[in-house]
Amino acid sequence: MDAIRQTGAEAVHPGYGFLSENAAFVEMLEDETVAFIGPSARAITGMGDKLESKRLATAAGVNTIPGFDGIVKDADHCVEISRSIGYPVMIKASAGGGGKGMRIARNDNDAREGFKLSSQEALSSFGDSRMLVEKFIDNPRHIEIQVLGDKQGNVIYLNERECSIQRRNQKVIEEAPSMFLDEKTRQTMGEQAVSLCKKLGYHSAGTVEFLVDENRNFYFLEMNTRLQVEHPITECITGVDLVQQMIRIAKGHELRIKQEDVKINGWAIESRVYAEDPYKNFGLPSIGRLYKYIEPTHLPGVRCDSGIEEGSEISVYYDPMICKLVCYGKDRREAIERSIRALDSYVIRGVTNNIPLLRDILTEERFNKGEISTNYLPRVYPEGFKGLKLSEDDKHKLLAMASAIFAANALRSRNFLNAPKHQIHGSRLDRWKLYVELGEEKTKLSILQTNGQFMVTVNDKVYNIEKEDINLAKPLLEVRVNDEVNVIQLFSRNASGEYQIIYHGTNYKLYILSQRSADYLHLMPEKLKVDVSKQIKSPMPGLVKTVNCEVGDVVAEGQELCVIEAMKMQNSMVATTTGTIKSININPGDTISDEDVLIELA
Repeated sequence: MDAIRQTGAEAVHPGYGFLSENAAFVEMLEDETVAFIGPSARAITGMGDKLESKRLATAAGVNTIPGFDGIVKDADHCVEISRSIGYPVMIKASAGGGGKGMRIARNDNDAREGFKLSSQEALSSFGDSRMLVEKFIDNPRHIEIQVLGDKQGNVIYLNERECSIQRRNQKVIEEAPSMFLDEKTRQTMGEQAVSLCKKLGYHSAGTVEFLVDENRNFYFLEMNTRLQVEHPITECITGVDLVQQMIRIAKGHELRIKQEDVKINGWAIESRVYAEDPYKNFGLPSIGRLYKYIEPTHLPGVRCDSGIEEGSEISVYYDPMICKLVCYGKDRREAIERSIRALDSYVIRGVTNNIPLLRDILTEERFNKGEISTNYLPRVYPEGFKGLKLSEDDKHKLLAMASAIFAANALRSRNFLNAPKHQIHGSRLDRWKLYVELGEEKTKLSILQTNGQFMVTVNDKVYNIEKEDINLAKPLLEVRVNDEVNVIQLFSRNASGEYQIIYHGTNYKLYILSQRSADYLHLMPEKLKVDVSKQIKSPMPGLVKTVNCEVGDVVAEGQELCVIEAMKMQNSMVATTTGTIKSININPGDTISDEDVLIELA
């Protein structure tokens, strides 16, 4: 409000953070005759409370999910309700949104634990710990309808977005339109969304979210009375600028767009690029400063909506999203291909990011067939995301490109170090015999420099690489291998022969040595492994919310020892084995880092 007064602003667009659905903020603006570029405080209140929104949806003739029409008192009450509805159930915050304060319960223990963690999460995120319980629709799709309404009572829907690829109830990849909907279902869902808006007297942009089962039966989930994070993909396929429409509606203008004007033109996919480690439960937060940051906006059909730049710091206090990478094509195939190329060309240094997972999803067979649901990630990756498994040909290409980088570095070293004219690192300057280690595999190969090319022989196959493509000063390289362009990133290299190269979105660590150096490798001492089986380490940076044990306590495997909050999400840390608490290195309120030892067992 101070910023509004100082600037003399006539209107405020709140974006899509928590402030965009804060009815008290809208009322403060109204008191000072400043326009809120969004819906009325009444609409925000009506749809912001999940209990009230469900009642309004039912009154408007919208299909709703069976559940308990009231507030859950405590964990015991939650168990009682869950049993009466029948497991599985969804426990979620009445005032929630954005996937915060939500847990699935499949038994009594899940219900107790879910109620406790979700209510804590809801209180932290929304200042409101009220919870509700409803039937969980197993293996559904999450499909939402974009709506626009003006102050004259005109409402239209702008087709759907499919947001089924999720982790921890938060969206990861969205697309518009949905492969699953037929025209009849799309129209019925759109008409129900419009009916709800008219019942509510809704104006501005909004989204009515539905769960859709395998038979295309759909059920009202919630309404977001704001601009959605994924709104750009709707803009791509309809040609409608939603923010412009919101501004016009707030000014009091009537919608110029009629329902028959809304078409579907092409396909758009949004990949949410997060500062998180996808190898840890599909994405535990990562913090740090972005010391190098280049968006792939030079590519056709690519749009990046980001709130950071090179030098920005990612902290534990906010959502870990770095950017919404939006790729548009004439059809789904082209949108996917452009998304893959854009992810390969996205340079992010300073924080771990989820690009390896995003890219793997986009190349995965079931995703490409459209066989997706909100259970997609645990079904496709039942043991968690382990990274891309390279084909033999791709593996050999990676070895060849890495070897070319080694050779280019050796040639540059000659100029800098005034090395003997014909010899460096035990190899001739136009020919090298190398030893390359990638994971558990050890490969011997040879490389020859001739006629502006590096000719790399791997397992009797020759890979020709243009020498001019290996520019060690660039973080992003487009390397022609046998005349096929491959996008790689030289992440790091050091004097010990370790090279980190990002290929197909995944960071691969290779050790490259000349054959002479490799011959002495067996003389190097091996690093001893430290026993960490009795340590509870933090898998992420965050804040300690509670410590639920004391020194001397005997704990069982799976017992909760503490709760860590990271980026508004509650994470329960449990004992990995039975034992006695030897030491506790944390207190509630402490800030912790990734891999910090929190608790030790005797």
